[in-house]
Amino acid sequence: MEESLVRPRSLVREAAELRAGRPGLAVHVDRLCGRIEQVDPLIHAFVPEPGRPERLHAEARALAARYPDPAAAPPLYGVAVGIKDIVHVDGLPTHAGSALPPGVLAGPQAVVVDRLRAAGALVAGKTVTAEFAGTAPGPTRNPHHSGHTPGGSSSGSAAAVAAGLVPLAIGTQTVGSVIRPAAYCAVVGFRPTYGRIPVDGVIPNAPSFDTLGLFTADLAGAALAAPLLCDDWRAEEARPAGRPTVLGVPAGPYLERALPEARKAFDEQLELLAEAGLTVRRIDLLPDFTDLVRQLQTINRFEQARTHADWFARFGGLYRPETVAGIRHGQAVQPEDYAAALHARAHLRGRLAEAWAASGADLVVAPAATGPAPSGLGSTGEAVMSLPWSYAGLPALSLPAGTTADGLPLGLQVVGPAGADERLLAQAAVLERVLGACG
Repeated sequence: MEESLVRPRSLVREAAELRAGRPGLAVHVDRLCGRIEQVDPLIHAFVPEPGRPERLHAEARALAARYPDPAAAPPLYGVAVGIKDIVHVDGLPTHAGSALPPGVLAGPQAVVVDRLRAAGALVAGKTVTAEFAGTAPGPTRNPHHSGHTPGGSSSGSAAAVAAGLVPLAIGTQTVGSVIRPAAYCAVVGFRPTYGRIPVDGVIPNAPSFDTLGLFTADLAGAALAAPLLCDDWRAEEARPAGRPTVLGVPAGPYLERALPEARKAFDEQLELLAEAGLTVRRIDLLPDFTDLVRQLQTINRFEQARTHADWFARFGGLYRPETVAGIRHGQAVQPEDYAAALHARAHLRGRLAEAWAASGADLVVAPAATGPAPSGLGSTGEAVMSLPWSYAGLPALSLPAGTTADGLPLGLQVVGPAGADERLLAQAAVLERVLGACG
C-alpha cells in the first residue's frame, strides 16, 4: 500500500473544527490546495483547474464575511467538497469526462450544489468521471495501489476522499458507480433511495436509475451529510431497532457473480457479524436474476441513446469507443422492449418489497463488488453486485470490510428498503463497528 496517498479525513471532526474557528478559512484553504497540489498529480482525482487557490480563497472570504461567527455558521461551514464532473457548478465548466465542447454541456447549477453551498461548503473542484458516467474510464488511480482502478464511474470522488483531498465528495450511480468505487477505495459510499436527492442540474445517463450519492471516510460523515442533501429527512426514523438487527443474505444466482475471493471474504464477514449478535438469515429475493440483468440493460441503453441523441448526432466522432458501443446498442432497442422492461421493473419492485417484508430482514447484505479493484486503468470493474438494488431504486451503502492478501480493499454492501434511508444509516453503524474492530 502507498501509505502517503491514503489519508481519509473525518467529515464530522473537520466540520466541528472549522465551526470552532480552527483553523481559520484562509489557512484551511492553503492546506487544502497544498494537499491537492501534492497528491493529485499522482492519482488524478480532480479535473485540472487553473487558479483553484485564488477561486477558493475568494469564496472563503465571502463565506467568512457572511458568517463572522463560525459557531453560528451552517453545519458544513468551510468544508471542502469534490463534485463529480457531470454535476453543474456555477463558475466551473462541465466536461463529463468527454472531449465535447464544455459550452454544449453547460447548464444551471445542480440542486445538490445549491444545498451544499447553503450548508456552508466550499467546492474544491470537479472530480474525474468516466465519460458521461459510463464505462470509458478517466485517468484516476486508486490511492491504495496506483496500478489499480479506483472503480467508476465516480472515480475521482472516491479517490479524493480516500486520499484525504476532501472529506466529502458527490458521485452518481446508475448501476454501481458509488458502491463499487467506495469498496475499491476503502471509503463509505452512500446511494440514497432513487429520487431522494434531486438530480436537477446533473447530466443524465439513464434517468430511470440515475441517483446522486456521496463518499465520506466513515458512516458518521455520511450521516452528517445525508440530511442536508436528501428530501424530507426524518431524523426520528434513525432510531435503533431495540433488538438485534436481522441481516438478509440473498440466496440463488446473484451471489454466484462474486469472485471466489470476494465470496470467501463475505462469508467471513457474516461470521463476524453473527458472532457479534446480529441475526443472519438466507432469503430468496432474486430468483430471476438473469432476466433482471437483461431488463436493466435494455432500459439503461435505450435511455442512454435517447439522452445523447442530439449530442451524438453532432459530435459522435468525439465520443470514446465504449460510449459509442452503449449508444449504438441503445439505438437498436425497440420501444416495445423498453416498455416491457419498465413494466417488469415495476412488477419486480412489488415482489421484492413483499418478499423482503415476509423475510423479517431489516437489511440485506452482499459483497459491494465482484472482488477487489482490478489491475490496470482500462476498466472500472464490474457493477453487477449493485445491479438489482439500483434496478429497484433501493438505498445502499458500501462499508470498508478488510483487505485481500495483497492489501487491496474490500467492501460490504448494505441495502435498505425503499425510503428507509434513515434507518439504513442508523442500523449499519453496528456493522461498521464490528468490521472496523476486526479489520
